[in-house]
Amino acid sequence: MQPREFITPAHMVVGSNAVEQVGEQCRKRGWSKALIVTDKIMASLGLVARVEQLLAASEIGSVVYAGVNSEPVVEFVQEGLDIYKANACDFVVAVGGGSPIDAAKAVAVLVTNPGSIEQYKGLGKLANPGVPLVAIPTTAGTGSEATLFTIITDQKTDVKMLIGSPYLMPTVAIVDPLLTLSSPPGVTAATGIDALVHAIEAYVSVKRQPMSDMFCLSAIELISQNIRQAWANGNNIAAREQMMLGAMQAGIAFSNASVALVHGMSRPIGANFHIAHGVSNAALLAVVTDFSLIGDPVRYARIAQVMGENTSGLALMDAADRVVVAIRRLVRDIRIPSLRQLGVERERLMELAPAMADAAIDSGSPGNNPRKPTKQEIIELYARAFDEE
Repeated sequence: MQPREFITPAHMVVGSNAVEQVGEQCRKRGWSKALIVTDKIMASLGLVARVEQLLAASEIGSVVYAGVNSEPVVEFVQEGLDIYKANACDFVVAVGGGSPIDAAKAVAVLVTNPGSIEQYKGLGKLANPGVPLVAIPTTAGTGSEATLFTIITDQKTDVKMLIGSPYLMPTVAIVDPLLTLSSPPGVTAATGIDALVHAIEAYVSVKRQPMSDMFCLSAIELISQNIRQAWANGNNIAAREQMMLGAMQAGIAFSNASVALVHGMSRPIGANFHIAHGVSNAALLAVVTDFSLIGDPVRYARIAQVMGENTSGLALMDAADRVVVAIRRLVRDIRIPSLRQLGVERERLMELAPAMADAAIDSGSPGNNPRKPTKQEIIELYARAFDEE
């Protein structure tokens, strides 16, 4: 086996009431003033004020940017950066789901890297480490608190830019499942499926490695066995804890093994139709998995087993097929809407599909898939995803 890097946050605090440690974690590192990057919902729920209080109790100042009220765009990053510089901050705290965390990552690296975030689209283009970043997720989904990626939309081109660098990994991740109790069922479903896709794709990725495999299988089990309960009863703390742990493990896994075809195809759907990332992942997951099975049936059969499917006595391909059954049942159980139900028009989808397929291929993610698709096959998969009920 060739040597491989395995990168995680430098420090992780995980468990109920972990957020109470934010002030102490920052104080002992000598940081003095935070830019808190968040959204209006987190501010209205009082969580941002609580973080400010916890920082103040450790004699740390803070200023808030609460403008990340959609999936992050270039404009949000620049607004946050301007506030950071104007207030002489020396570190960044992200409070929220994947959008505030992704925006905060971009702000942190632009403090020390010149120009605008568009210049750094792709992998390994950041020359300098960013300022310290504390990530406090409030959804069990993106795993962004434990990844070396950020996704920022360029509104001028409607392209979701994937930016990857070890310098995007948070310095401290504070993972508190109690912060997810306010997530409504639709958000719980979409973010949970996103985390499940991270784990599944990292497990079958051609860039996988033994360390990432362990995180993948644990995450798949935790998420698939707890997402229904967390969706049905948001106050089920035990399910929330398992979902939060699974999402973080999935983030660590795909950060070190990469995602694949589902994510490559999902980003253009989000950019063109403004559909939440987890929802577009859900629309694609079954059909892309069905397409990909033949590329690595052993691993897909293992995923089916971990998701609770009985594969005893089945031939290999039949066992692998059970993962598609499990995925369709899960998406149906937690009532994630289809592309058709979300108002996407088939004619418009197919009109955009060639350009979307190009964008998917350009992202590099389809190249990690166990079965590598052609452009025409990606276009056909978009059609099949639309036809899913």
